[in-house]
Amino acid sequence: MRHSHRPFATRTEERSASHSAHLRGLNIDRVLKVAIDRPGTFTRMELIEATGLSAPTVGTLTAHLIETGVLTDLGTAPSRGGRRPTLMTFNARHGFVAGIDLGPTRTRLAVGDLRGEQLAAEIMRTPLGVPPHQMVHELGDALRVLLARADVSPARLMAVVAGAPGPVDLESGNVIYAPNLRGWSEVPLRRLLQQEFSSAAVVIENDVNLALLGEHWRGAARGHDTCAFMFVGTGIGSAILIDGALHHGHHFMAGEIGTMSMAPEHVGQDFGSRGCLESLASLDALRARWPGAAQETPDRWFAALVARGQDGDPDARDAIEQTARLIAMATCNVGAVVDPSRIVLGGAMFADAAPLVDAVGRIVRQIARTPFDVVVSALGKEAPLAGCLLVGAGEAQRVLRQTLRAAGRQARVV
Repeated sequence: MRHSHRPFATRTEERSASHSAHLRGLNIDRVLKVAIDRPGTFTRMELIEATGLSAPTVGTLTAHLIETGVLTDLGTAPSRGGRRPTLMTFNARHGFVAGIDLGPTRTRLAVGDLRGEQLAAEIMRTPLGVPPHQMVHELGDALRVLLARADVSPARLMAVVAGAPGPVDLESGNVIYAPNLRGWSEVPLRRLLQQEFSSAAVVIENDVNLALLGEHWRGAARGHDTCAFMFVGTGIGSAILIDGALHHGHHFMAGEIGTMSMAPEHVGQDFGSRGCLESLASLDALRARWPGAAQETPDRWFAALVARGQDGDPDARDAIEQTARLIAMATCNVGAVVDPSRIVLGGAMFADAAPLVDAVGRIVRQIARTPFDVVVSALGKEAPLAGCLLVGAGEAQRVLRQTLRAAGRQARVV
């Protein structure tokens, strides 16, 4: 007796089903991308216009995304002469991200949503005197406490981004070296954080690069797609954005301007300990130029130096001018290579130090061949953490889209 059904699909049917599943995955990705990019509410008709997909397809996909919690149904809007449209929005709290700005003395932690909006933050002392794996474990414990405070389950953490105070190998996730953290050479930070948060994607990036991304997102570099960030504190570094993308360099060392040669007489002799930008223009170098620094803590002597300079003290003004000249020279060198529209000054050297900022800007205008803006950081110490949340949101959105696209390929097309 012949059966009316066929136990196996033909190759043509299999190819057709595979194609339909693949198409569904692509369509889900297209709808979700538009939804994420819309900051407010939207309707199905707006999704149809933005994606070019048919009304039945958009209806099916949005119903699925609402069911999974990725989109939120806000009910109907007032009618404009026809059927009342249904309003929707992207659910930015479908998942969460975390940022870790690892510093030599203090570490900043934050939890944010899928748009990078900060929900909770904490500043803690960096656990020093312990090996890197122990430090990362303690940071992980602190982040779990912060997640609990924000009422976020670790299982819903989709991405963790850590900023390191040194160059990072983006392929391995290793911190190549961090001069202000003892024992930090070729530290596998991504692997260590992945052990702490196994279900989340982990990204490691240089902290100055993250500061520039933060400033470009919602700080002093907004609207400037080719720009740079100059960080001057205990150490000196820079970050470079070209056409909206970070420039890392062949060895991931782009922007390590602390080793820029500023005094040719030291080349081949004691270069590194003297003659490079960091040895001549960092906070320690500035302190050595001003006898009034004495033995006070950095925050006190630096504030006193700025105040004395404003009052006309010749020693203070000379120390500020010498340092400003060196930083301005380095700024112009970066400007000559990158040709930016703006360079942002950040770090402890430029916090509440208007005379120094003004002096750097004045000298840059004197010697730069092509003009560019020189402005102080708008986000200050929060810039790297803002960059962490921005990168984390982008990584989490990528993971979400990939997950939904893969699930869509496995589902039958309605």
